[in-house]
Amino acid sequence: MTPSEVRIHLSPELFAEKEKPLVEHGSLCASMFRFASGVCGVTLKNEVGCLTLLPYQGQQIWSAQFGGRDLTMKSMFDQPRPTRAYLETYGGFFLHCGFTAMGVPSHEDSHPLHGELPNAPYQTAYLCVGQDAHGNYIGLGGAYRHTVAFNYNYLAEPIVKLYAGSSLFHAAMVITNLKRHSAMEYMYLAHINFRPVDNGRLVYSAPCTPERVRVRRSIPSHVRPKAGYREFIEELGAYPDRHNVLKPDLPFDPEVVFTLTMNADAQGWAHSMQVHPDGTADYVAHRPDQLDKCVRWISRTGDQDACGFSMPATAEPEGYHAEKAKGHIKTLEPLGQWRADFVIGVLDAAQTKAMEQKIAALV
Repeated sequence: MTPSEVRIHLSPELFAEKEKPLVEHGSLCASMFRFASGVCGVTLKNEVGCLTLLPYQGQQIWSAQFGGRDLTMKSMFDQPRPTRAYLETYGGFFLHCGFTAMGVPSHEDSHPLHGELPNAPYQTAYLCVGQDAHGNYIGLGGAYRHTVAFNYNYLAEPIVKLYAGSSLFHAAMVITNLKRHSAMEYMYLAHINFRPVDNGRLVYSAPCTPERVRVRRSIPSHVRPKAGYREFIEELGAYPDRHNVLKPDLPFDPEVVFTLTMNADAQGWAHSMQVHPDGTADYVAHRPDQLDKCVRWISRTGDQDACGFSMPATAEPEGYHAEKAKGHIKTLEPLGQWRADFVIGVLDAAQTKAMEQKIAALV
């Protein structure tokens, strides 16, 4: 919280079916409403776009629009549903995943798909307005306390900031282990779901080698592979560069998953883009010193169209026991705190060209 920040604390009773403005801060504004499903929604707007978030359901970013286009994956859901079941309301732009476990559970695992955070019932939510080194902002934050006797006691505090005049927004998640006498294991993944564009190019700060861009060869239980799918996976395992252009005939059906080991710049940031044919780009930056894995998920079916080209994580998405065996489970000390930061949004053609040159220098 910056010294100039003002917070407006929310409560579910304030949300009605008709959208109404609540806060204006120069060119920035926030409005609130309820979806027809009953889920509370907050829309943050600036001059070039908007974000719609779910303050009490995972603090998900349900949708994002910038530069006249919808960045959000195509899904089977036209609105969020009031459930904690991951696949029964799956279509949001940015979902926090984890924190006690993450990924696809195996027969050995008892955790839900991608853990408890995606649709967690947040106990508090607030709007904030202020100014920091990046300019004037309006944002949404909140807190979710996850307590299970004899097991877990942690506090999750995400924040999203939308800046005046910018098509890039900042997001963060801070987790505090509230247990005073024992450490906790944790896993986290930022499930950022862009909409792919035919013939878009994936440009990212990792050498595109089988060692640094590793395709998942195992097939999880929820995936029903079609003819030729296994062969496509084997091809990508040997030649990962063949997925770097999203040709419409590539069989990303039902999904293909990679794990990338990214290079960071001198300031500690790794960079990823989906470059559109018009020269603009979708963009994600993260810090590998916080999230040392980067998962990539692509699904292009008749009902879903998604390109999670950069989903920073602490582990691969194979579930607790598989990642434990690989040594990928992290530990947070008693009263310890963990943080992850992101910059997400759209770059114009000039910014895209400059970023592509920067990424080339990093790899």
